[in-house]
Amino acid sequence: MTFTLPPYKAPDFSSPPLSTAPAAQTAGAPGEGIAPDNYHATSNHPEYIHLGHGQWVLVPQSRMDCVLVLKNGNVEAVEARRLSKGDEVIIGRTENGEHGIFVHTEGFVSDRKDQVDKFSFRTRGTRETPFSRSYDSLYDILRHDREHGYIVWVLGPAVAFDKDSRQAMQAVIEAGYCHALLAGNALATHDLEASLFQTGLGQDIYSQTPKKHGHYHHLDVLNLVRKFGSIRETIGALGLKEGIMHACENAGIPYVLAGSIRDDGPLPEVIANVYQAQDIMRVHARKATTVISMATQLHSIAFGNMTPGYRVMENGTVRPVYFYIVDVSEFSVDKLANRGSSQAAAVVTNVQDFIVNLSKSLI
Repeated sequence: MTFTLPPYKAPDFSSPPLSTAPAAQTAGAPGEGIAPDNYHATSNHPEYIHLGHGQWVLVPQSRMDCVLVLKNGNVEAVEARRLSKGDEVIIGRTENGEHGIFVHTEGFVSDRKDQVDKFSFRTRGTRETPFSRSYDSLYDILRHDREHGYIVWVLGPAVAFDKDSRQAMQAVIEAGYCHALLAGNALATHDLEASLFQTGLGQDIYSQTPKKHGHYHHLDVLNLVRKFGSIRETIGALGLKEGIMHACENAGIPYVLAGSIRDDGPLPEVIANVYQAQDIMRVHARKATTVISMATQLHSIAFGNMTPGYRVMENGTVRPVYFYIVDVSEFSVDKLANRGSSQAAAVVTNVQDFIVNLSKSLI
C-alpha cells in the first residue's frame, strides 16, 4: 500500500462561534524584546488569526512560547526577545475565537469508527507498549520524507558508543534519510574518538572493555580537531573513512552542535552562545517534517518545544510534523509531552537496538 499523508481538516469558519468572532486586536511592543500586556503566547498547534471581514489566516510557522506580530497583513511567530519597539503584537488569551484567535487541535484527527470507548488503556507509549506498528509507520514516513520532506535527527552521544549503532546511523545518513543533524559536543567528539581509537569514553565500542589510557582519548580528539581547525579538516588530514560525522561531511548534511556548560574542549564547530545555537536550530525546526530524537532528554525537549506540529508546504497544503522520541526511559517522552509537545510519539527502547533495526529495514 502506498503511503499517503493524513489529510488536514481546516476549521469551519462559516459556523459559530468562528463566523461571529471579532477581529484580533494588537498592541505595540513597548520596548526592545518586551511584549505588551495581555500578549498571546503560541502553541505548536495550527493557529488562526481573524483579520476582520471573515479573513482568517493560518500562522505559517507557529511554535511554542512565541508571540504573534502583525505586519502588512501577515502574521509571524516571533520569539519575544526579537521584538522591536512598536511591533504590532496580537493580544488576547482565549483560544476559541473569542478574541479573534483560534487554536486548532484537531486538524489531523481521523474520524475513526472503531474507537467505541472513551476510556482505554495504554494511550501513551510505555515500556509495555508493543512498537511493531510504530516501526512500520515510521518506515513509511521516512521513505516518503526522504524525497518529499525534511528529516531531522537529534542525537545523544550514546549512539556513538556502540559499534553497530554508529554503523547503522552512518548507513541511514548515507542512504539519504537525514537532512540535518542536531547534537552537542559529546556526540561529535565520541564519534571521532571511535573513528580514531575505536573507543567511546575510553571503552572499546564493540567489547566495551576499557583501554589503557582510554580516558585520554576524547581529550586527544578535542586537541587534534582544535589543532586542525575543524572537523572537516581533521577528517581529511587523518584520512578518516567512516563514522557519523564523516557521513555528514561527505554528504554535505548540515549539523548543529549546541554547547553545554558540561563541555570539554569544545570542538571548534560547537556554538557556545545558547541563543545563537537556538536560532540556527530553529532554521531546521521550520523545515522539519519528521524529527527523530534519540537518547538526549534536554536536547529532545528543547527541539520539541521549537518544532511546530504542522508545516505549510510550498503548494499551500498543511501536513503534520512527525516527532519520535526514542529512549530507554519513559521520563523523556512524558517530560516532552508535559512541556506541550503532545504530538511526540514514544518508542521506549535501547537506542542501539532502535537504529540498527531501522537501518536493516530501510536499507
